[in-house]
Amino acid sequence: MTESDSLALLRPVERDLRLDLFRGIGLWMIFLDHIPHDVVSWLTLRNYGFSDAAEFFVFISGYLVGWIYAPIIRGGLFLAAVKRLWKRVAQMYVAHIMLFLIFTAQIARTARRFDNPLYENELNVFNFLQHPDVLIGQALTLRYKPVNLDVLPLYITLVFAAPFIVWCLVRRPNLTLLGSIVLYVLSRWFDWNIASYPPGTTWYFNPFCWQLLFVFAAWCGLGEIAKYSRWVWSKTALTIAAAWILFAFVIVMTWHSAFLESLIPKWMIKAIYPIDKTDLDMLRFTHFLALATFVTLLISRKWKPLNSIWLRPMILCGQHSLPIFCISVLLSFSAHWILTQYTKGAWEQLAVSAAGILIMVVIAWFLNRAAKVPDLFVRVTESSQPVVDAGETMIQRPQVAVQ
Repeated sequence: MTESDSLALLRPVERDLRLDLFRGIGLWMIFLDHIPHDVVSWLTLRNYGFSDAAEFFVFISGYLVGWIYAPIIRGGLFLAAVKRLWKRVAQMYVAHIMLFLIFTAQIARTARRFDNPLYENELNVFNFLQHPDVLIGQALTLRYKPVNLDVLPLYITLVFAAPFIVWCLVRRPNLTLLGSIVLYVLSRWFDWNIASYPPGTTWYFNPFCWQLLFVFAAWCGLGEIAKYSRWVWSKTALTIAAAWILFAFVIVMTWHSAFLESLIPKWMIKAIYPIDKTDLDMLRFTHFLALATFVTLLISRKWKPLNSIWLRPMILCGQHSLPIFCISVLLSFSAHWILTQYTKGAWEQLAVSAAGILIMVVIAWFLNRAAKVPDLFVRVTESSQPVVDAGETMIQRPQVAVQ
C-alpha cells in the first residue's frame, strides 16, 4: 500500500447530493409508474424516452461502488470491501423477503375484503396463496417474485459481485469494461438469463445484461471517464446526444398517437422494435447515457439549488433509498386498490399520488432525524488479569471490562 493510498483511505468521502437527488426522483417515478392508469405518471421519464427509473438506480449504485470502494481495494483492503458490500447484500435480501411477505399479505387481504381476485392474478401472487409451502422456498431463492418486486434481486446480484468487479477495474479498468461488453453481447446472443418460477420463465431484469450499466457506472466512478472528457462533452457528442433524446421522444410519442406512428417508416419500426427492458436494449442504454451527458454538464456538485428547501424532499428520499423503495411498493398498491374500488377521476388520482409522495417524504424525514440521534452502547471486551485465590495460588481468570 502506497502512502497516497493510505491517505485516500483516511480522507472522508464527500457526499454527492446530485446522486441523492436523482435517486429520490427515481423513487418518486417508481411509485407513480406502479400505479396503473395514473394521470400523474405522465410526469415520469418513461413517457418521454426509452429509459426510465431502473437505469437511474443501477447506474447510481454502480457509480457509488466504484467511487467509494476503489480506493479501499486499491489500498489492499479487499476483504474489508467484501465485508461491507456483502453486509449491504444481506440487508437488501432481508428487506426483499420482508417486503415480499408484507406485499403478499396486503394483496391477499385486499382481494378478500373486496372479493376481487383481480389483484391476486394481476400482481402474480395467486399461485403463492394456493401453494405457499412450495413458493416460499422459491421466494427465498429469488426465483419467485410478484410484480413490482423484480428490481431488488437484480441489485442483490450486482452488489454481491461488486467486490470482484471493482478489484478487476482497479487493475485493468478498460479490459474489465470490455469483458462486461462481451458478456452483454453473449447473453443477448445466447439468451442467457437466470431461471425463475414458474418453470420456463426467467428474471425480468436479466443480470447478465444489466451488469453492463453497473460496470460502466463503476468504471466512471473510478474516474476513468475523466480521461475522455474532452470527447464526451464536446460539441459533436452533445449534438448527437441531443438528437438521440429528441428521436426517442418522437418514437415514444408514436405510442400515443396513430398519426405520428404513421409517419415512421416501416423499416425503422422493424429496426428498433422490440425495445427490450429485460435484456437492457441498446436503445435504452444509449438514451440514458445521452441524458446523463447533459445532466453532468449542466448540474455540478456545487449547484446551489441542491441545498435549497425545494429539492430537500427528493434528496431525503434518495438518502434512504432502500426503506423508501419498500414503502413506495406498498403505497403504490394501496393507491391502485383505492382508485380501482372507489374512483378513477383525475382529481382523485392527483390526491392519491400526492398523498403517497408526502408519506414517502415524511418517512424519509423521520429516518434522517433518527440517524442523527446518538447511539448509546456499551462496548464489552475481554481481558485476562492475574487473581490470587484463597490459597495464595496465582490463576488466570477472564475479566469483563465495560467501557
